[in-house]
Amino acid sequence: MVRPTLLVAEPEPAQALSVRKLVLETGKFNVLTAHSTREAIDLFQLFPNISAAIIVAGEGLDCDKIGEAIRTATHKVPVVALSPNIATSCASANHNLSSHEPEELLKLMRSLLGDPRDLDRSSRGA
Repeated sequence: MVRPTLLVAEPEPAQALSVRKLVLETGKFNVLTAHSTREAIDLFQLFPNISAAIIVAGEGLDCDKIGEAIRTATHKVPVVALSPNIATSCASANHNLSSHEPEELLKLMRSLLGDPRDLDRSSRGA
């Protein structure tokens, strides 16, 4: 079995890597990163077999536009919107979470897609 691949659309971080990306990769998820609406849609078209899409509220990202592009192609891919303001939501998202709680995002991804760490454990035991 292949590890789940997540498309993460987020504003370009001031640091080299975002904490969110590091948390997801440490959780053994594969992560594709986009820093604009256009880049997210282009990446989805290049890699339509993603397991989930995560869209972080911020400048240069239109959550509804990205979500609708994914929904037009498939309803199988969960869309998760992250925002610093809990009152903000994305209509095309299946889930809306706080962007300040990367552990909650990791827990949600594991509940939706399974725990990729189990793949490593089963391959060692085989």
